[in-house]
Amino acid sequence: MAQGRGSSEITTNSHAFRSRKNPSLEPKQPMPDRHPYQPADSFDGGDLDCGNGLLLLIRKHIDPLTSGQLLEILSTEASVVEDLPAWCRLTGNDLVSHVQQGNRNSFLVSKGPASLPTETPEAAESAAQPEPTPAGKKKRRGKDHARRKEQAPITQPIADVVIPARLPDPQPAAPIAPLSVMGVGSWPRPAWLLRALNDHLEGRMADAEFAATADDAVRLTVAAQQRAGVDVFTDGEQRRDNYASFVGGLLDNCQLIPITDLLPYVDDPEEFERELRALDVPAGKVRHPAVFGPLGRSRSLTVHEAAFLAELTDGPVKVALPGPYLLTRTMWMECISDRAYDTREALAEDVVRVLREELHFLLAAGVSLVQLDEPVLTEVVFGGTSNNRSFMCGALGEKREPGEELAFAESLINRVVAGLPQDRLALHVCRGNWTPDESVALAGDYRPLLPLLYAVRVGTLLLETCTTRAGDEAVLRDLSADRRIGIGVVNQKTPTVEPVEQIVAKAEKAVALFGADRLLLTPDCGFATFADNPIASAALAERKLAAISQAARILRRRHGLS
Repeated sequence: MAQGRGSSEITTNSHAFRSRKNPSLEPKQPMPDRHPYQPADSFDGGDLDCGNGLLLLIRKHIDPLTSGQLLEILSTEASVVEDLPAWCRLTGNDLVSHVQQGNRNSFLVSKGPASLPTETPEAAESAAQPEPTPAGKKKRRGKDHARRKEQAPITQPIADVVIPARLPDPQPAAPIAPLSVMGVGSWPRPAWLLRALNDHLEGRMADAEFAATADDAVRLTVAAQQRAGVDVFTDGEQRRDNYASFVGGLLDNCQLIPITDLLPYVDDPEEFERELRALDVPAGKVRHPAVFGPLGRSRSLTVHEAAFLAELTDGPVKVALPGPYLLTRTMWMECISDRAYDTREALAEDVVRVLREELHFLLAAGVSLVQLDEPVLTEVVFGGTSNNRSFMCGALGEKREPGEELAFAESLINRVVAGLPQDRLALHVCRGNWTPDESVALAGDYRPLLPLLYAVRVGTLLLETCTTRAGDEAVLRDLSADRRIGIGVVNQKTPTVEPVEQIVAKAEKAVALFGADRLLLTPDCGFATFADNPIASAALAERKLAAISQAARILRRRHGLS
């Protein structure tokens, strides 16, 4: 259910999509049985309702269409008559026509605003016919959901889960020196890449064409980092729609859907919609993974990114992966994922497995550092107490009390990294990075997370420390001496570049706490966590990294690390 006032966190245990019914829209004449226009595509949703898989099928069929093209949706489920118009309004699509064909309803939906040919008076009258709301209709949930869970069709055949016979061993990688400079991960995408990314996600651009386009964007990203003087390179996550959900388009039996498609699963969709708008989140663009079968990794999630990045630089390379707790929270949605998994813990088993497989292949490919992103950890401890709102993909999923959640997260992270070289593994934690408005992000120091940070078996912690929302890093002083600490020395959200002397002073405070040989220097977070909603321009991001590099040169000379 929706959390307290001002929080965008929801859980997906809802039983009802509260549509906005208008009693004045009762039918005044017999329902027509033919549409006035021909659809570009059509499918039969059977007796699925919007809360039990129909929206996944709609998404599969509507994504490849171009703006203004029409999709026919056939349904025998009575609740769709009320819910589909509400979904259309909330997602920016137009319901053009609704007809009855025997015991079936047929809906004609335009992708985006309708752009229709000139109509005959009869066709115009038919297209304008209001949708009826059957008197006394009740949603079919509860026990009926169990039957749907067994019978509901899925958007594609369930792929066989592929488990490699033997996972490759880690191979040597370029070392990362003390006081190395690196970005956290994401980099602003060029406008032409954003168009290609959306076309690819919606099935209008082939994989090979998108890969070639993204390669060009990665070349520009690496060149900017080289000019800025960084020491450890990322590909800027150029191929991803956002830092975490992208895996939903690569894992077997998982599908990416816009966040707006989750509205049927929340208690108060109108409030959820208002909060998304208030947070400057491009909800129609931000996509969320929906699990509809057993997860498998039959192709690379990020190894292909690392391989191309390694072609562009001889320096150490870093790859960011969404962490197992983040992915489990993100993917566990009742009425979708429970078609494949009985519990969140069962889903987590496969999340751990696919991430371990990916880690093995990344380390075998010579990646110097693999960063697990777990920003939702701060939502666990601050989301229920802060007056500020939280938006991060994992915050949409179910959570329990903070102690239980942190223990669950610690267990998942340690199972993913078990037996792998800790000096090649990192954990990144921040407090939300969807808007440059500092006032709406979570706030609180690392004290509630210290037990987890002490316990996770990674060699590097990359932490948000520049923003005042993160509190004083002095609370981290007792971290194990074998841990490297990547401290944020610039705030990626501010529109100006921090003076070099300010960055040096910030780093010197950390040197006093941890020692220069344990420090790495970074921005607080990425510059474009969500592809369609970057925090900074590419030019500003380059100048901020260049300022960190200048500060690092001063610090190395001062501490004898040149």
